[in-house]
Amino acid sequence: MTSRFTELTVDCHDPERLAAFWCEVLDFTVIDRSAGKVEIGSWVPTVDDVRARQMPPTLVFIQVPEGRAGKNRLHLDVSPIDGSTEDEVTRLLGLGATRTDVGQGAGRSWVVMADPEGNEFCVLRTLALQS
Repeated sequence: MTSRFTELTVDCHDPERLAAFWCEVLDFTVIDRSAGKVEIGSWVPTVDDVRARQMPPTLVFIQVPEGRAGKNRLHLDVSPIDGSTEDEVTRLLGLGATRTDVGQGAGRSWVVMADPEGNEFCVLRTLALQS
């Protein structure tokens, strides 16, 4: 018996806004939407696909009344695929992200950022081909 990692759920105030932000960051699309909930992904999950193999998880944004408290215990890491890390940071700032300090110190190879609701995530080294 085994399980699959099928989705990561993010509690938030505005699921539509966060879903739109993360769709732009990850090149995902909205795959499901209902009152107070938006699911995004790079594919549309089917039971057969999930049973057959591990697939990339989707992100689900659920509206909740309470705010975030303290530093995230879980966060996403993203890696640019077609530009430098700094180019990606600049793009994400334009989408509404902010730089943030969680005590990481200076001179790190990653950049800590926060999405429009303050959820931290890291931009890691670029995966772009270097010429």
